[in-house]
Amino acid sequence: MPGTNLTREEAQQRAKLLTVDSYEIDLDLSGAQEGGTYRSVTTVRFDAAEGGAETFIDLVAPTVHEVVLNGDALDPAEVFADSRITLPGLLQGPNELRVVADCAYTNTGEGLHRFVDPVDNQAYLYTQFEVPDARRVFASFEQPDLKATFQFTVKAPSGWTVISNSPTPEPKDDVWVFEPTPRISTYITALIVGPYHSVHSVYEKDGQSVPLGIYCRPSLAEYLDSDAIFEVTRQGFEWFQEKFDYAYPFKKYDQLFVPEFNAGAMENAGAVTIRDQYVFRSKVTDAAYERRAETILHELAHMWFGDLVTMEWWNDLWLNESFATYTSVACQAHAPGSRWPHSWTTFANAEKTWAYRQDQLPSTHPIMAEIRDLDDVMVNFDGITYAKGASVLKQLVAYVGMDEFFSGVQAYFKQHAYGNTRLSDLLGALEKTSGRDLKTWSKKWLETAGINVLRPEIETDADGVITSFAIRQEAPALPAGAKGEAILRPHRIAIGLYDHQDGSLVRTDRIELDVDGELTPVPQLVGTARPAIVLLNDDDLSYAKVRLDEESLKAVTEHLGDFEASLPRALSWASAWDMTRDAELPTRDYLSLVLSGVGKESDIGVVQSLHRQVKLAIDLYADPAWRETGLAQWTEAALEHLRAAAPGSDHQLAWARAFAATARTDAQLDLLAALLDGTETIEGLVVDTELRWAFVERLAATGRFGEAEIAAEYERDKTAAGERHAATARAARPTPEAKAEAWASVVESDKLPNAVQEAVIAGFVQTDQRELLAPYTEKYFSAVKDVWESRSHEMAQQIVIGLYPALQVDQATLDATDAWLASAEPNAALRRLVSESRAGIERALKAQAADAAA
Repeated sequence: MPGTNLTREEAQQRAKLLTVDSYEIDLDLSGAQEGGTYRSVTTVRFDAAEGGAETFIDLVAPTVHEVVLNGDALDPAEVFADSRITLPGLLQGPNELRVVADCAYTNTGEGLHRFVDPVDNQAYLYTQFEVPDARRVFASFEQPDLKATFQFTVKAPSGWTVISNSPTPEPKDDVWVFEPTPRISTYITALIVGPYHSVHSVYEKDGQSVPLGIYCRPSLAEYLDSDAIFEVTRQGFEWFQEKFDYAYPFKKYDQLFVPEFNAGAMENAGAVTIRDQYVFRSKVTDAAYERRAETILHELAHMWFGDLVTMEWWNDLWLNESFATYTSVACQAHAPGSRWPHSWTTFANAEKTWAYRQDQLPSTHPIMAEIRDLDDVMVNFDGITYAKGASVLKQLVAYVGMDEFFSGVQAYFKQHAYGNTRLSDLLGALEKTSGRDLKTWSKKWLETAGINVLRPEIETDADGVITSFAIRQEAPALPAGAKGEAILRPHRIAIGLYDHQDGSLVRTDRIELDVDGELTPVPQLVGTARPAIVLLNDDDLSYAKVRLDEESLKAVTEHLGDFEASLPRALSWASAWDMTRDAELPTRDYLSLVLSGVGKESDIGVVQSLHRQVKLAIDLYADPAWRETGLAQWTEAALEHLRAAAPGSDHQLAWARAFAATARTDAQLDLLAALLDGTETIEGLVVDTELRWAFVERLAATGRFGEAEIAAEYERDKTAAGERHAATARAARPTPEAKAEAWASVVESDKLPNAVQEAVIAGFVQTDQRELLAPYTEKYFSAVKDVWESRSHEMAQQIVIGLYPALQVDQATLDATDAWLASAEPNAALRRLVSESRAGIERALKAQAADAAA
């Protein structure tokens, strides 16, 4: 993506020179229904620190008509190139710039995205600006520390609604004039435009009144459970305002469920955009509602951390995302009346697993990453930035105390409101309230990469009394290619002691302590009877891989489902999964462990995680000679659990999806077809729209369904979601022609919208079609660099990651990858993405060898 980068040094120089005061942005979107381009007029007022200096403003646009600086017209042909407009001869003090351009609607989820709903044939628009895409809509100084006020004026088609960061005005002649925002960064400004459906309410407390709005397309309105969404939102307002001791900083709070959204959601100030798959068209499990609630709370937390107080540069992106992740889960766990008080169980099983995986890739990096330019940050929305950072914040809260932590946060918001900060500003506030010196903690936890392993070392006498207990900490070497060195870190952890009581595993004692260095003795346990299970990092306070001693592992293997509480179960499951990924536990043994304990697992989120992990383990980590045996065992077990589950329960639905994902025998596929056409039923199982598509996609992937059946299903569900599912099903068909058609539509053409491209890639890559996909390894390496250089970031990243030959687990794939890395000269971002995929092959080869040896 040439000409669209920005380095940190350039941003620092521009920030020294400029103070930006205000933007007035006038957009003519009256032709949005037809698409194409739209007129964008930007007036920026800013101060320059020295006269005669030169700088630039950012803009991505097909055409620039006018550039007028301080009344002087500049020739666009001379000053506009490579997404920048050069601004020479600045005045010391106030300057005024006016830029008139034609900007383009996109179908990539970047800039101003335009989508036409097949249900009503109406266009729906929304902006997505993080990291550097406000410049696709208006001329802007595109960096987070050049905050300003923004006033939008928008001409829209008659009958449409326009929503932005400021309260929605009454339009005059289809023109909407918004009042200026407070001082905010470019990337959290927003416009959402179209004939959206809306529901309104208000948050009121102690004289405070904040208007609340929820928006979606009319075709989704019947599924919009606005009461539940408002309930979670109010819970967040209550908890965050109390913990932050700072009133919500904007004039209203709208949440807009928008189509074809690339991420989960985006924290635009007062106008949060959320992927509209969170408006559930069909029955989902409670885990999906919990995930949606976490997303809602995550974005609401950003209104303070990220929007009110913003990082100076993207190296502190982790702090934005980690803080929002930590506080959203903490709100679910601790807010009065929360539906999800066990949210730390979900965190341990989902976020932590993501973090551990990311931290073992060759691209692992310190939480506080070195961000040299925009290319760096755009591939840095990863498991370290979100999940490891949140895990380390959780550790920090345990280290300094929750009250002390939030007291520091309160002082931080008050001191830096509407400004920009660095990590040192937050740590300084926390040092004052906690009395702890956090410089060493920060250096070891935030400025180094890698993961520690904690193991218990236990000795007992003949009577089972503990004579010696210590915790050994290891720092495995960083992956080849990673920068830095592995180090030992200080950990605040709990040790949980569990014994059998009335058929359950119950915690009989808990010890909390600081672990530091290679060996930490625990004298408190000497002289006590050895319990059945010793669980390090109980309550999941720290970020570390935990191993069980031999006796505890044996007890967990036989009784994992017997833990009375959900969190120790989740920690044990996570440890077993980690051992499988690390080739310490053969895949067939992991499958046995899951089959023996999953029937007792009550937490539906954990059950669904286990479903995903088992399938991944069998697909990638099993000895290929045994894989079909493992798949047969798993699919048969899934069908048994489906038939045994309580009718209409979340577990029944989850097992139906797990069964559909791997159904393979004629009898199993016959059952899917019969459930689809209604000739067979399972009591309580409603085969609704989304479940129908799961069955159709599997029947297509196994050759049972062809174009006629897929088209018939799309006729039943002629919606945007139906279009995506049909695209997945077509690409999944097990024929060379279907694969060639899918490949061409993604790689050889750039016409697909982002969501449809993603759906085609999902269908193309089928784990039981390895031989059919083998020829595409060479095609991938022939095309990938050109794709990266010719597509937008989001579209290119989907292809680079999604079409990498991850299923071809052999030395030939490693060799092909290495040859390409050596000869293609990819830039750092592309090299990182391909190297991460290569690491997956390496890990799978080791795990397959361990499974074969078993």
